[in-house]
Amino acid sequence: MSVVLLKGSDPVLLEQAALDAVDRALGGAERGEVLEEFRGDDYELGTVALAATTVSMFGDRVVVARNLARFGAKDAAVLVDLVEKVPAEVALVLVWDRPVTSGTRANPVPKKLSDAVRAAGGSVVDTTPPSGKGRRGWYDEQFDAAPVALDGAARRLVEDTLGEDVGRLPALLELIAAANPGAGTVGPEDIRLLLGEAGGVPPWDLTDAIDAGRTATAVDLVRRMVAGGGRHPLQVMVTLQTHFERMLRLDGAGVRDEKAAAALLGMKGSTYPAKKALAQGEKLGSERLARATQRLHEADVQLRGATGAAPEMVLELLVARLAALAGRGAGRGVSPRR
Repeated sequence: MSVVLLKGSDPVLLEQAALDAVDRALGGAERGEVLEEFRGDDYELGTVALAATTVSMFGDRVVVARNLARFGAKDAAVLVDLVEKVPAEVALVLVWDRPVTSGTRANPVPKKLSDAVRAAGGSVVDTTPPSGKGRRGWYDEQFDAAPVALDGAARRLVEDTLGEDVGRLPALLELIAAANPGAGTVGPEDIRLLLGEAGGVPPWDLTDAIDAGRTATAVDLVRRMVAGGGRHPLQVMVTLQTHFERMLRLDGAGVRDEKAAAALLGMKGSTYPAKKALAQGEKLGSERLARATQRLHEADVQLRGATGAAPEMVLELLVARLAALAGRGAGRGVSPRR
């Protein structure tokens, strides 16, 4: 049969992948006859191994183990041994999702287990969507496999609305299909009322908008980070402080290239963030960096309750002022909060 190990950072996408994997393993067989599933925080891995290796009168079987992230590398040795000797008539589905009990530590997938699955001819599937430029390709793959066809504008509208909240995509595509039965290709106006609240966005979208002086965009993005993304205002504040702190550390340091900038900032790996900080710091100059620092300090004091101002309003005004310092599009197109 097969062995599949599923992992991923988004619980909704991981759950959908697990359901699909079990359906494929069943292949139309009666669930009550061939499926044995373990989930929760109470079962032991030895029980899973026993279920998978015990001879069954029904022949082919599907054994599923869920909530495996509660087990560490030492415990997972049982699974490594099982994968190496799982009977040919057994399909083994291992789902490395979080423990059920809140607060229980979620352990990473042990490398030995991943290696064992691949060595046994099985597959290790990471359901985490790619970030950055790879996210667009991932979205297109999901759209191509969807039960409804979306035109290019509708696809981009869904992508822009969901942002980081990618776990909503499978259910949303099902909803769009149900709301447009028999439709050929649907466009933005066919789906706009189905999209719901805009999801969160990655922090670099916000800092990029500020650096480019796109005031209206920056305000919209910070609203999405707090409302749709569920980030606490102080978390957003840390992002902004870190962003400008890098520029301040490089200002006047005599650094001229991204490698030297990365070394000064103590960055490991990619030097691209250092390159951006160096370029933006040079664009702003010492005077505007000093003004940005003052704005950040004032907002930080307000966020900690000094004035009683609403945290969301403090952040919106802050990012608008920071974007204005970049000198392009300052003060234009910002819709008032109602």
